[in-house]
Amino acid sequence: MIIDSADLDAKSAYKLLIGSVIPRPIAWVSTVSTEGVGNLAPISFFTVVGRKPPRVSLSFQPRSDGATLKDSFVNIRDTGEFVTNMATLPQVEGLHRTAFEFEPDVDEFDAAGLEKEPSDAVRPPRIKGAPIAFECTVEHIFSAPDGLNNVVWGNVVRFYVRDDLYLPSGRIDFGAIAPVGRLAAEYTLVDNTFVTPLDAEVLQERSGRRMERLDGKDAHYSPIDTPAWSPSGATTNLS
Repeated sequence: MIIDSADLDAKSAYKLLIGSVIPRPIAWVSTVSTEGVGNLAPISFFTVVGRKPPRVSLSFQPRSDGATLKDSFVNIRDTGEFVTNMATLPQVEGLHRTAFEFEPDVDEFDAAGLEKEPSDAVRPPRIKGAPIAFECTVEHIFSAPDGLNNVVWGNVVRFYVRDDLYLPSGRIDFGAIAPVGRLAAEYTLVDNTFVTPLDAEVLQERSGRRMERLDGKDAHYSPIDTPAWSPSGATTNLS
């Protein structure tokens, strides 16, 4: 099938993008407002864009109403600071709760039942229990003409790495982490690794096999087909 992007509205294009660019790492972003209210948001339009200085990129769409900026972006814009925390399986329920659109005066750490850990160099706290976190200051903000779609580049000024994960060689023992990534409107657990070449038997056994569902739902289930899904990346349901 060939699809002309000019024929698509924003929602339809978004469905194709999030179902095709997979898996995506999740930046579990913690910020504070100018009034000191804590905010959390899982951002899966997230990547690394530099090494010296180490730099990350976050892309923000508007809230589900299509007209209001997300609190996390407003906080980053107004304070110039944020923390990207690693999303892992032990905290996935809290992660999902923070995708809900709370009001700006709600501290989302409290709403999601998560504890704060003081950061070393920025005002926003880290998420207690997150194995890795980047404390960041804003380098640049790129805004679309509509002012509602924005990209943030942030310089990593401090790396937090849990002691047991930092190996003498200076690399991360990622095999000891249970990182969670994003598919379309669902999550995936990264629980295997390999280098090439793989044995032909392994390739044959894996080829054409559907992903295993860990939640017991039907093989073709997707939250995109439910009223709880929003093309803003937020959810309208806390469960």
